[in-house]
This record gives sequence, structure tokens and C-alpha cells, in this order.
Amino acid sequence: MKRRQASPEQWNYGQISLSSRIFDTANYIFLFLLCVLMIYPLWYVLCCSFSDPALLMRHSGILLWPLDFSFAGYEKVLNYKQLWNSYVVTIFVVIAGTAMNMLFSILFAFVLSRKGMMWHKLITGLAVFTMYFSGGMIPTYLVVKSVGLYDTVWAMIIPGLISTYNCIILRTAFYGIPDSLEESAKIDGAGDLRVLFTICVPLIVPSIATVALFYAVGHWNSWSAALLYIRDEKLMPLQMVLRALLIQGEAIEVTGGQDLQTELNNMLLKYVVIVVSTIPILCVYPFIQRFFTKGVMIGAVKG
Repeated sequence: MKRRQASPEQWNYGQISLSSRIFDTANYIFLFLLCVLMIYPLWYVLCCSFSDPALLMRHSGILLWPLDFSFAGYEKVLNYKQLWNSYVVTIFVVIAGTAMNMLFSILFAFVLSRKGMMWHKLITGLAVFTMYFSGGMIPTYLVVKSVGLYDTVWAMIIPGLISTYNCIILRTAFYGIPDSLEESAKIDGAGDLRVLFTICVPLIVPSIATVALFYAVGHWNSWSAALLYIRDEKLMPLQMVLRALLIQGEAIEVTGGQDLQTELNNMLLKYVVIVVSTIPILCVYPFIQRFFTKGVMIGAVKG
């Protein structure tokens, strides 16, 4: 009978000192508690959204399960026309905005990565300058209004079309591509755009996925642009509707100007809308998470 040999990992584990094992155990416990602290607020909101509002108002302390499980809040949301209209607007802004963000960011980052480009340092310096100083809210508002973007869905996309931070991530990824690939393609007659989209872009997919996630989450959570530039209720994004509901609920608690049933319904609606507005973006993240760390770390270490 063949004797089973221990793997190198098992030998190394046997050589770990007691202090290291104690540290690892304490580290696992700390990380577990940290995960609980971050996950519980989400679980609490989810339980509240499925609870009876009357029981929820009388409840105090930790909530682990829904109180008198009910879909009443979600039934009200399904019949709330403004919410679904804002959902459509937000989905359009996320898809169209992220696509435009990625196109222009990739083009700009590719230009910044060209070492022999004229005025390379000047253009790079001007791009970095915008990370620390901006034109300000009032000048930006005047520009948006003067060019005809005011009260249009494009006002939530075009003013923030390029993020310098994201462009630096993409530029660093482009730097990591060997120059020999570009030289070989140009010898075969490829132009700059052909080199960019057929050679460079496929090689930096992790970075592109990471930056696309940054842009998508930013558009999904954005409400300040709509607050400044949108007046038509049909163009309000989801986060603006959520913000209005939260403000309305706070006003009811302060003034007490409505009956108890209306107050209970508004309280339940807040939790349901939070769930409805959060779940979709949480479902997208697991599909991109595997690219996240690799995409950000590309080019971080220079050898």
C-alpha cells in the first residue's frame, strides 16, 4: 500500500508558529465581524421592506426576520408610475452614459499613453489639473444651459463625460502593452485606430471592466446632476425619486401633518424603494468583480 505524502502546503502549515496561528484566528474573527457590520444594514432594510408597517413602527432594536411577512410594499411600488418611469431613465443613463464614457475615456487614455506625442506633458498636466480644480457649479450650470442641454437627459451624461482618474487607470494599462506589438501592426499597415481597437483594447479588458463598473455605479447613484439640470418629472432618475421619498418621510415625521396610515405607507415605501434601487447594481457586480482587483493593479508595480 502506497504511503500518502503530505503536500508542501501541509508541511508549511505545520511549521507555522503559535503566534502566527493566533494572529490568523484573530484576523478571521475581525473580518467576520466586519462583514456582519456591513451586511446587517442591507439585511435590515430587506426585512423592513417585507414587514407589516404597523408592527415595524412599534418594533425597536435588532431585526433579524420580517415582521408578519407581506408583499404590500412591493405591490404599492408596482403601481407607482413615477418610480418605473424613473427606472427607465436611469437604465438609459447608465447604458448610454457608460458607453460614451468608455469610448471617450479609452480614446483620451490612448492619446496620453503615446510617449512621442507633441505636448504630451502639457496635455497630461492639464488633465491632472482638473482632478484638483474645476470650473465650479455656477459656471458649469451656465454652460449646460447655454449649449441647450438643460432639462434634457444628456445633461446627466455629457458634463461628466471623462473622469481623469479613470483615464489614468486606462493609460497605465496601455503603458503595459509592449511597443513591439504596435510596431508590428504598423509595419503591416495598421493605423492608430486599428492598433487601438484590435490590439490594445483586447489586452486591457480587466482595466476596461473595472473602469466601466466605476462609471456605471456613478451614473446609477447620481442625483446631483438631475437636481441642477432637470425640471421635467418625466426625466427624473431613480435616485431623485428615492431622495424625494426620503425627504417626504422626514417631513411627515417632523410635522405630523398626515394620518397614521399614510405615514406607515410612506415609511414602508422608503424601504421598498431602497431595495428596488440597490438590488440591480448589486446583481451586476459579481459578474465584474473578478476583473476588479486585476484591473486596478495593472501597472501598479514597476520592475
